[in-house]
Amino acid sequence: MSEERGDGGGTEFARVLEQLRSRIADGTYAPDSHLPPQRELAEEFEVSRDTVQRVIRELNSEGWVKSRQGSGTRVVTPIHLRAPKKEEPRVRAALGTFIARAFAQKVVRLDVFTLTSESLNAHIRLQAERIRLGEVQPERIELRMLLPSRSLELPYPRAKQPDEDVEREQGQEPQPGHEQERKPDPEQHPGQLDQLQEQLRERFRSITGRHTISLRTALRDLKTEGLVPEVLVDIRYVPLAPPFKLYLRPGVEALFGPYEVLERTILLDDETEVDAIDVLGLGSTLTRHVNDEGDPDSTGSVFMESMQAWFDSCWNLLAEKS
Repeated sequence: MSEERGDGGGTEFARVLEQLRSRIADGTYAPDSHLPPQRELAEEFEVSRDTVQRVIRELNSEGWVKSRQGSGTRVVTPIHLRAPKKEEPRVRAALGTFIARAFAQKVVRLDVFTLTSESLNAHIRLQAERIRLGEVQPERIELRMLLPSRSLELPYPRAKQPDEDVEREQGQEPQPGHEQERKPDPEQHPGQLDQLQEQLRERFRSITGRHTISLRTALRDLKTEGLVPEVLVDIRYVPLAPPFKLYLRPGVEALFGPYEVLERTILLDDETEVDAIDVLGLGSTLTRHVNDEGDPDSTGSVFMESMQAWFDSCWNLLAEKS
């Protein structure tokens, strides 16, 4: 057994997490199916059970799976990753089919505005495998991606204020008996909330960096391997906190989805659970808009034109290169 089996380190954690995400995204582990037992996963990936447990907790936190003691870990694929039933009209658009349509072309062009690139990375890597299998054969890939500036103070993820502080901000008096259930007051624990907030920021930066590197590497490897003659990946940063995600195939179609702000528990690397305000991009509802070349005044055409103009203006006037 490899020495990596016992380390549970960040590199092995990220490797196993990426593999399981990809398997869920490509249907290897279908919706409502169960992941293999933790012991089998640990043996397959040659890592410790502790590493597998941390990965499953992260997948659970992100909304990919649901774990229940005694019942195993069940796959809960986000709605926009599910294959549409042919007999039913689609209400929500799917990022997977959108990216697949893009890669079916000789020239793949994508403009993306997103928070972390996590969803996009999973689908790009799937298309890279399709190229290696000869299922699609693009001659050129162009990806422009806008991410929030790394120095930007984002409103999410953000550690929640203690209950009493929330009540005071809302002009309410603390409820009788509430004091015993209240979380520690940061006034009594100086810097505690700031420390948690910095840990959340670092976790966010780590997730963004990991998926950005993975995505860039997956595409550039296609050129290195001689599978795609031309590959251009340009990632820039804008001083904007994304309220929505936007995927554009310039002049063709777009996917648009708002980020819904919610409360959830985030698991940090040191096993600390933080009650936070966050968004879950994997569960965003996406709507599809198509350019109608025969009708420039159609809803789809106007949406495409306006969002492309918005993206180009941010790219040219606000964005900074990495």
